[in-house]
Amino acid sequence: MSTAPAVVKDDSEVTRTIDDIRPDSWWHIPATTTVLGLLALVLFGLRGIPGADSVYALAREGDLNPFGIVPESITVPSMAASIVLSVLALLASGALWALQARVARPSARVRVTLIVVFAVAWVLAFMTWVISERTLGVATLLQGTLALAVPLAFGALSGVLSERAGVINIAIEGQLLFGAFGAALVGSIAGSVWVGLLAAPVMALVMGAMLALFAVGYRVQQIIVGVVLNVLAIGITSFFFGTVMRDNPGRFNSPLRLPTLRIPVLADIPVIGRVLFEQNILVYLMWIVVAGLTVALFRTRWGLRVRAVGEHPRAADTVGIAVNRTRWINVMLGSAVAGLGGATLTIGTGVAFGEEMSAGKGYIALAAMILGRYHPIGALLAALTFAFADSLQLRLGTMTAAEGGVAIPGDFLLMLPYVVALFAVAGVVGRVRVPAADGVPYVKQ
Repeated sequence: MSTAPAVVKDDSEVTRTIDDIRPDSWWHIPATTTVLGLLALVLFGLRGIPGADSVYALAREGDLNPFGIVPESITVPSMAASIVLSVLALLASGALWALQARVARPSARVRVTLIVVFAVAWVLAFMTWVISERTLGVATLLQGTLALAVPLAFGALSGVLSERAGVINIAIEGQLLFGAFGAALVGSIAGSVWVGLLAAPVMALVMGAMLALFAVGYRVQQIIVGVVLNVLAIGITSFFFGTVMRDNPGRFNSPLRLPTLRIPVLADIPVIGRVLFEQNILVYLMWIVVAGLTVALFRTRWGLRVRAVGEHPRAADTVGIAVNRTRWINVMLGSAVAGLGGATLTIGTGVAFGEEMSAGKGYIALAAMILGRYHPIGALLAALTFAFADSLQLRLGTMTAAEGGVAIPGDFLLMLPYVVALFAVAGVVGRVRVPAADGVPYVKQ
């Protein structure tokens, strides 16, 4: 809703006027969900495999599962379950039509809830259809989701730190790549995975310093600077990989892996135990950074100053806040956080460094930051969403060669995470409020 300002020249009472106008684009999301729901009903339900069953494996042997509260598996008829789930998605779409068609702007909370219900029902219908005559391990799928979400989450948090202070951070891709490179190279030279972990954020600070120097110091167009830094990161790491690391991998590029830290009892909880409580330190650091950054940005004086710099730098300057210094600090902090995400790609997974191994994850992290509305928790949830799509395509990719069931072309599976990112961002980016001074250089007067 928008409020029309009132200019009063006497002592008469001021009344608040509300513009209750339905936006022209009100039908976009309901129409999209309706089309997708009908496709799900036809493809996943009505054209499913008659008589086939889909099996979801839940509890595993050795889990803490007294009296078998959580079943070992759930078997559903593929065709019937897909039809029911598709109808549920269409009902959520119908509710969106009714909600969006009102003249008054609908509650954002109700709207998002309906979109989430639609998305969950649609994804479950798709999964039930595609695993017809097969078994899908839910715990394995979730473990893959969390592992793939860590670099995206750290990258998105890096963007939150920078852009809340008014600096556009397109260079997340380069920061992730430098973090992975530093963790592998320094860790291999020192012969210690922990030294590699410390080196990752330090190496990513190189990218952060260059971004801050050109974007804040020299006031260069920030999007161009970010793209150039990404290309520079690819060039530098590829050069050292080809001339140093490839020739002597045992000394400069040995595969190191952080140890798994298992929390007793909690790790034995069915389905989610091993997913949440049997991970390496980077996963636990991700939860800590998300919680700490949420509190710091929205519950501390430092966070208030950072947000003031990103919203109205001149007003922040008038009350004594050093605008450009705050931006420098936030860009550097964000780069260090992205470096931890880069470490996940090498020492977090136990693989050696490879050329361009970030593989566009920095750009997906940027989309997660936007979808998360520049909020740490929102960025984490968006990262988990994109990682789930990636984990699902990896899991389904192993099923395509199996006999029977549904076979999906591998090329479609490879583009699935990017399609999800495109739909997700396209659905909300027009309604995300960007920090007012984001990308605007500040010159002290």
